[in-house]
Amino acid sequence: MSLKLSRRPLLICAAALAALGLSPAQAQEPIKIGLVTALSGQSARAGEAITRGLVVAIDEINAKGGLLGGRKLELVRRDDEGAPAKGVVAARELIFKEKVAVLFGGLDTPVSMALVPLANQEKVPFMGPWAAGTPITKNGANPNFAFRVSAVDEIVNKAMLQYAQATFKASKPGMILVNNPWGESNEKGLVAALAAKGLKAVGVEKFEANDVDVVPQLSRLKAAGADSLFMVGNVGPSAQVVKSLDRMGWKVPIVSHWGPAGGRFTELAGPNAKSVHFVQTYSFFGKQTPVGEKVMKALMAKYSDIKGPDDVTPAVGVANAYDAMQLAALAITAAGSTDGDAVRQGFYKIGRYEGLIKTYDKPFTAQVHDAVTENDYVWAQFIDNRILPVAN
Repeated sequence: MSLKLSRRPLLICAAALAALGLSPAQAQEPIKIGLVTALSGQSARAGEAITRGLVVAIDEINAKGGLLGGRKLELVRRDDEGAPAKGVVAARELIFKEKVAVLFGGLDTPVSMALVPLANQEKVPFMGPWAAGTPITKNGANPNFAFRVSAVDEIVNKAMLQYAQATFKASKPGMILVNNPWGESNEKGLVAALAAKGLKAVGVEKFEANDVDVVPQLSRLKAAGADSLFMVGNVGPSAQVVKSLDRMGWKVPIVSHWGPAGGRFTELAGPNAKSVHFVQTYSFFGKQTPVGEKVMKALMAKYSDIKGPDDVTPAVGVANAYDAMQLAALAITAAGSTDGDAVRQGFYKIGRYEGLIKTYDKPFTAQVHDAVTENDYVWAQFIDNRILPVAN
């Protein structure tokens, strides 16, 4: 008799869950969100910013009751150390062992380029909150499981030229680019942007990620008559470009992709770090939208080191990841499950969403997997170790 009484509440609960189409195990099971990013090394600050953006969004979603009938989101992170091979190992663990519903990752374009084929093969939606290489989302796969809420090289490249012309009257730019797939993506985009304006770079120079002296390459660009530099590289090598320019005594405007924002740039580059103008997708300085105010408040409550906008650095990591997680949640909801292909199609069903970077309106289609456009960028520089919007 006592056995029947003790089982009855369980049977009622099971019947209720069955009406929702869920088993008790499914209802309790968290929905795992994977993140593969640099959590150590020179770009660790950017990896932490992405983490914080995801955590704030996940906390908000879970506080509202989670997804799919009450399932809570759970973030599972792995460090790729900026290495594609380590990134693939980490991604395989998250996909096969942790069974993540969405894989976020690839702070570096080479890492993302290594992860996307795996995501497409295993039919797991991949969401990029940082790496900007154009082929990450334009990868030729059909169906394509790679989505992004971040900068896109070919769009950034047009913005870099536009900014260099408007701000520095640049007409003879030189390129100084990291020698990897990210550099290649930007070289292609910059050449196309210049050609569209009837211009051509006076020279294209490459550097390795571990170079400590870029004077020879810069000297060739100076001799060619460069009146400005387009720079693409992450924190360490970009800092070496600035220090090499100091050694040469060459003061030339630098218009950069957002690599310098990813870590200890001012510490590594020295006082002339401020001479670099770089692109961003968001700034917590200035008047914020209600969403911006909400996220800032949540960051200050969650992280003791954040007292104000100065401390949210790099802001793009937080902002991109926050919006990307919210959009991924909407895709899972639209799918009605965590099935990879259903979630992929769920991204196409997202309507209007008032995000942090902007208000999105049908941000993804079968043809367009990038939610951020050329109208969504802001320009910034380091002032007293803070990333501030460039004063107009």
